[in-house]
Amino acid sequence: MSSWWRRRDHNVFFNVFALLTCGLVAGVVVAAAAFPVAAMSGLTAKVGNQAFASLPSELKDFASPQITRVYASDNKTQIAQFYDEFRSDVPLKQMSPHIRDAMVAAEDREFYNHNGVDLKGVARAVVNNSGKSESKQGASTITMQWVRMSLAYSATSPSEVVKATEDTNVRKVTEIKYAMRVEQELNKDQILERYLNMAPFGKQTYGIFAASKVYFNKSPKNLTIGQAALLAAVVRAPSFYDPTTKQGYDEIRQRRNNYVIPGMLEMGAITPAQAAAAKKEAIPRKVAPVGNGCVSVAYNSWGFFCDFFYRWWMDRPEFGATNFERERRLKSGGYRITTTIDLKATKEAKARVGDLIKEKNKNALLLAAVEPRTGKVKLLVTNRKYSLDDSKNPLSSDPRKRRAGVKGSAPNTVNPLITGGGGVHGYQAGSVMKIFTLIAALEKGYPLHYTIKAEKFYKSRYIVERSSDSACPGTHFWCPQNSGGGGEGVYNMWSGFGRSINTYFVPLEERVGADNVVNVAKRFGIKFRDPEDAKLASDGYSHQWGAFTLGVSATTPLDMANAYATLAADGMYCEPTPIEQITTRDNQKLDIGKSHCERATSVDVARAALDAARCPVGDRARTGSCEGATARVTRGVVGHPVFGKTGTTDRDRTASLIAGTTSLVVAGYLVNPDYQAHKDRMDHDQVNPAVYRTLGDYMDGKPKVQFKRPENRKIVYGDQRRIPDVECLSLTRARDRIENAGFDAVVSNSEVESKCPAGTAAGTSPSGRTVKNGVVAIEVSNGKGAEPPDGPGGTPRIIVPPPR
Repeated sequence: MSSWWRRRDHNVFFNVFALLTCGLVAGVVVAAAAFPVAAMSGLTAKVGNQAFASLPSELKDFASPQITRVYASDNKTQIAQFYDEFRSDVPLKQMSPHIRDAMVAAEDREFYNHNGVDLKGVARAVVNNSGKSESKQGASTITMQWVRMSLAYSATSPSEVVKATEDTNVRKVTEIKYAMRVEQELNKDQILERYLNMAPFGKQTYGIFAASKVYFNKSPKNLTIGQAALLAAVVRAPSFYDPTTKQGYDEIRQRRNNYVIPGMLEMGAITPAQAAAAKKEAIPRKVAPVGNGCVSVAYNSWGFFCDFFYRWWMDRPEFGATNFERERRLKSGGYRITTTIDLKATKEAKARVGDLIKEKNKNALLLAAVEPRTGKVKLLVTNRKYSLDDSKNPLSSDPRKRRAGVKGSAPNTVNPLITGGGGVHGYQAGSVMKIFTLIAALEKGYPLHYTIKAEKFYKSRYIVERSSDSACPGTHFWCPQNSGGGGEGVYNMWSGFGRSINTYFVPLEERVGADNVVNVAKRFGIKFRDPEDAKLASDGYSHQWGAFTLGVSATTPLDMANAYATLAADGMYCEPTPIEQITTRDNQKLDIGKSHCERATSVDVARAALDAARCPVGDRARTGSCEGATARVTRGVVGHPVFGKTGTTDRDRTASLIAGTTSLVVAGYLVNPDYQAHKDRMDHDQVNPAVYRTLGDYMDGKPKVQFKRPENRKIVYGDQRRIPDVECLSLTRARDRIENAGFDAVVSNSEVESKCPAGTAAGTSPSGRTVKNGVVAIEVSNGKGAEPPDGPGGTPRIIVPPPR
């Protein structure tokens, strides 16, 4: 601390004297300014004293706005900052002594000699301001300036803000009384620290930390004499003393060199040699831009995650009852927020996406990744730039929007394409939605081994318009078929899910009830953002939403990644969150944003559904046989036990893949976010590699963890019954015998070699035992086979292998 600084004692005599004196001064100030000729009119003095006495003696509690900083999951890499005023408080010990000396020299050279009010300065101001001179003197001490700012920040209404800042004698009287009280409660260092942390320095900066960063890109403790003097010079009138303008540069150079630095020398804070050197220090003509919000992230690939965090915050009632209150708290609360974003995984995923599709492509490849059991969102990546500047974007591919001159979303957008919200409802994702029918069936007691005879076309009981392309000819019933046609045969849940057989899942949905399927989706976190979807998903409509199982409702990659993560979490749904920890400016840790989980389905149902979901991605089920895959290469690339599902919508307008392990679930969509009725055919050769390579990158080096089997064997095999012998019986008798035994009998559409007479039953598939109410196919003999072995039965052709 400089030797010239002096302190005065706060003794009782002085305090009483100061109160009396300042009461008198208050009257003089008001009188002299308002009535120069009769400055000491008794009435005027009385009014001044009454106004002074009626003021409260203590300032209201307040907190000046502080920067909220947002960090990655490593808790050290800052990804964004939010503020109304760019300010971050630092203690006096972390400030260069030069800034303390410079500020006193610039604003209040008697700071260490008065008790909040500079009586000589007040007298000079009264005399000066009572004349006609255009040059007014404020006579405000540093303490009084801090009081003024404090009153503004503690204001609870616009009128209070005006009263705290308007240029009136009443305001001056207010500042005098509060300043005297402050000087009784705080020492000089405490007052100066508060002032330096609150003062405006221009260029959107408030407080010495922000000013040091913006003007000189350094912390306050490293400021030189010249730099400190320049910042102190700015405070008087930041817009006037702006070094980035020609006039401001000249003005601040003169104020720094001819007033502030000489003042520091006069006070003994610096030597003549230091003063001479300080005057030669460069003055910046440019200052660092001050980033604010998600559009200012250091790496653009973080932008969509940052946007998810911001929207998450704005949806939380804990931060205020209105959007205004929530945003104000975010931008002024000074929180330290550690998020869930994995920077390494994000960087690798962005590179994978970039290898597959260009940023300017009208189609968007969207990736979201979620950690099971926590709901922590690890990455949100797309082939778009997170930017407000859409000036170079071509017009929308939607003809209606194009005619209206609306820009498309490529390459720049801030729309939440991956997470939904803000008018983004999501996208039809196709067969990935079949998982909800499978779960509903398991909950209703249908086991994994439950079989259905799938047809090329299936006449459902769901009603559609007669004119619909999907209506059965001449009817109003929905008549779905399999992608690419074909697909006839007997399937169970492993093989039906693995091969994505529409005509297996629609009748399965009929048996469990479409309303129950929709309810499962809701429990697994699906948000019906589209108004028409919301109507169809509501009570009274959902029981007729047959197409739901084929993925006609709008979802987002984040929705579906988290839904599948619920399976990997043994049926515990965890709300997607961007938060690891929120810490207040007082170092209090908040529970807001921590994983909030609730049971969506039973452990055994989740494990059974996951076992079937291993089939589409080329893994091996632990309790059954897959007999088919739609993204077989996934298992080999990931190199870990994996589950998931592909999806394709009508006419290939979207393509999707979800793949997950016990550690991470990644969902990818390839869509046209601007026009979903487009005629392009989306390619799985783009979306699939993006998903399984991103998952593989994340899992590299991690231990291989096997999925668990369900404990209740009945959920896998169901109520197993013996299939009766029908060899050589007529087809009618064979059907009756099988149905009487509690099975769904169907006749095979092909013949097999058998000694039995042509056109009679040669046997069944499967043979031996199968699940109650399951399908048993009657094999038809061609009459050309060898003698059957002794006894009933034989070995018929197996359409669906029995469980292993």
